[in-house]
Amino acid sequence: MRNFRSDLALESSALAGGIQVPGVRVEQLRLGDLTETVVEIVDERGMAALDKPCGRYVTLEANQMHLPEPALLDMTVDRLAETLKGMLPELGSVLVIGLGNRRITADSLGPRAVDGVLVTRHMRENTPVHVKGRLREVSAVAPGVLGVTGIETSEIARGIIEHTKPDAVIAVDALAAKETCRICTTMQITDTGIQPGSGVGNHRLGLSQETLGVPVIAVGVPMVVYAATIARDALELLIDDLEMDEEEHSDALDALVDRVVEKRLGDLVVAPREVDERVTHMAELLSLGINRALQQRLSKDEIPALMH
Repeated sequence: MRNFRSDLALESSALAGGIQVPGVRVEQLRLGDLTETVVEIVDERGMAALDKPCGRYVTLEANQMHLPEPALLDMTVDRLAETLKGMLPELGSVLVIGLGNRRITADSLGPRAVDGVLVTRHMRENTPVHVKGRLREVSAVAPGVLGVTGIETSEIARGIIEHTKPDAVIAVDALAAKETCRICTTMQITDTGIQPGSGVGNHRLGLSQETLGVPVIAVGVPMVVYAATIARDALELLIDDLEMDEEEHSDALDALVDRVVEKRLGDLVVAPREVDERVTHMAELLSLGINRALQQRLSKDEIPALMH
């Protein structure tokens, strides 16, 4: 199918031809139950093929990532932290932005993740002696969404950056995937920034180095799949079962889905029944990884101790 909606470079690369796509480099590493895939868009050919900006996209995926399995959790957190460290400046302050709407469960990943981030910018004078000099300056904010605040997220971010002057930004948001099996089993880390609201079909002005003036590292987890995408996948299976020619019927199927799903239901997105539990778990996982990446000179036990 030609029409699909996904924020994952991994899915876009696979549908465009995988390792055969000009201007795109793909590498994959298997780490036990965790698979790490790096998609790098290196030129305009890759940008056109994947419809994404040039940069590095790291995807971590595991079928049981959404479950509280200690060994897998620790491995995922470590890989997330290592990936973030490789994209962030070695020194300097960092602003963590949790994008999304707390009132919509599937869109609350960003704000929930920010709740678990160790913020230290205010601790300059009251830092405990045993950690003095080992803390990286971190601030965090969950600015809400345009429909609630009346202000674009990028406008809020620019104002905060102008006053606090961080050296980098980490933006956390919910994403949309093509395949339902990727919901809460996949995360993407990229140095290209992020498009707020993409996970719930509400595209806003992007957060990137071009719009904010500092490096922006985006971390996202697929929380929803578009209903139109599910319908197209179902029709693909029907074509396969009936041994029909997909290319011959592609336009007719796109028109059918457009008529049945998109025009009648709009940009309907689908989330799993247990989405609240999964969002809570994934938000905790992201905050653990972000804390380890930012506070490298603190032990795993010291970080939670400083948050209470």
